Amino acid sequence: MEISILLAEQIIAMFLTMAVGFGVVRAGLFKTEDSRIISNMVVYICNPCVVVHAFQIELTDDKIKGLMIAVGMSVIVHVILIVGSELLSYIIHFNSIEKASIIYTNAGYLVIPLVSAVLGEEWVFYTTAFILVQTILMWTHGVNLIGQEKNLNIRKILCNPNVIAMIIGIALFALEIRLPAVIDSCVSGFGDMISPASMMVIGMVIGDVDLRWVFRQKRPYLICMIRLILFPLIAAIAFAGLERTGLHPDAEYILMIVLIATAAPVAAMVTQLAQIYEKDSRYASVINVMSVICCIITMPLMVLIYEMLIG
Repeated sequence: MEISILLAEQIIAMFLTMAVGFGVVRAGLFKTEDSRIISNMVVYICNPCVVVHAFQIELTDDKIKGLMIAVGMSVIVHVILIVGSELLSYIIHFNSIEKASIIYTNAGYLVIPLVSAVLGEEWVFYTTAFILVQTILMWTHGVNLIGQEKNLNIRKILCNPNVIAMIIGIALFALEIRLPAVIDSCVSGFGDMISPASMMVIGMVIGDVDLRWVFRQKRPYLICMIRLILFPLIAAIAFAGLERTGLHPDAEYILMIVLIATAAPVAAMVTQLAQIYEKDSRYASVINVMSVICCIITMPLMVLIYEMLIG
């Protein structure tokens, strides 16, 4: 229960930072378009720095096994999300935007700073597993789902800043190379900026949205319930059972990290892909905004349920 409380406190703190971004746009100090500068800084500098720094740890069998478990669980979660959304679509009849919103989460923007703040920077190492799996699927399955593109875009995957950072981080980790103190301090400093910068971006994007209109839309509530409650609840129950098997000495926290990523709000990339492929990007942004606001309650709740189940 202690971690769920810490998570709730951290999400509230991040929400307040988001409110600042929202406020500066509403006050006319910045425009929503200005968020792209900060967003680019987060994507191309802060996130990669956090990922590289996460691999600056001692190479041990437990760490390697833990990372493999995180990768395996991330793959299973995404398979369940993809198959589950297809099965539910027979009843609820989702469009491509709704399916993508259910499957893909804002793991990069939200989960890395949350895990770093709540569990400690050394645990960010395991978040890279979920991000890697999601990045590969986003530029294959996600692009095919939203844009009906059949070709595998290898270049997009390999050129993704997070993937490049993971390759560098894994190489340093495997070769047991430590960054010089000055460089490590610089990398760590940029990494520390990720939480306020990420939330400022989200707040600024929401800044010119009519929130009253957003919350008058009915169908996004259903999508958010499935994205933020149904599938994370299934994951929480499954992970709690798996944790009891003694899978790994740190299984409790490794599985919790995958759960936090699973319970995160809708990926901003869904809206961006909708814009690129001329789909209903306004509807995608409505689902995104609603999920970001609702996750303030649902994410700590899912972690609390997980903690209660494992005792």
